[in-house]
Amino acid sequence: MIALLRSSVFALVFYVGSVPIVVTAMLVGFIAPAAVITVARIWAGWFALTTRWLLGIRWRIVGTVPNHAALVALKHQSNYETIMILWLFKRPAVVLKAELLGIPAWGAAARAHGVIPVDRAGAATALRAMLKAGNAAKSADRPVLIFPEGTRTAVGTAPELRAGLAGLYRALKLPLVPIACDSGRCWPKGFVKHAGVVTFVVGEAIPAGLDRPVIEARVHTAINALNPA
Repeated sequence: MIALLRSSVFALVFYVGSVPIVVTAMLVGFIAPAAVITVARIWAGWFALTTRWLLGIRWRIVGTVPNHAALVALKHQSNYETIMILWLFKRPAVVLKAELLGIPAWGAAARAHGVIPVDRAGAATALRAMLKAGNAAKSADRPVLIFPEGTRTAVGTAPELRAGLAGLYRALKLPLVPIACDSGRCWPKGFVKHAGVVTFVVGEAIPAGLDRPVIEARVHTAINALNPA
């Protein structure tokens, strides 16, 4: 009952408080695109604040997140990390589904933020757009963030990695930094969330230029370091 009450208060406070921030991001996307990153970080800070004090979900980082040009592969267990990465990283370029850019106004703000669209249908034009955005992030010395499993996974599961990780690694020629997280324990599917600590473990950087089986095996092991079978 306590978790349900806390989750209800969080939902009310966070989403109501998010409205002016998100609207501002959409407007800024049209007027001053470069400022969208700052607005998005303010929103993520609001999320970090409300989850900490209303839900009792704290976070800790083991290691140092890269805030320079690197390819970063994160474990994906919940929606928690999809927002927290905007707080933990200063200027991330996040890989996301291309269809999300079709959302009115939000899509424009996302483009202004510098997201990297990926089309699972794999059309040649979509691939060129993804690589163009990835190289733009690299040139701007921004970390490129990808969820290599492609979708949210349940605690205790470790599916194979999608091909997009290897493709970006080969194309961008950047070191690859794997990050494990265990957010699924505190942020399961459904409405009710649970107090606790979400841990992010930054793995050892993998140099550019290695073969696909090697990097996939190393990333798979590293991002599942906190994922009990």
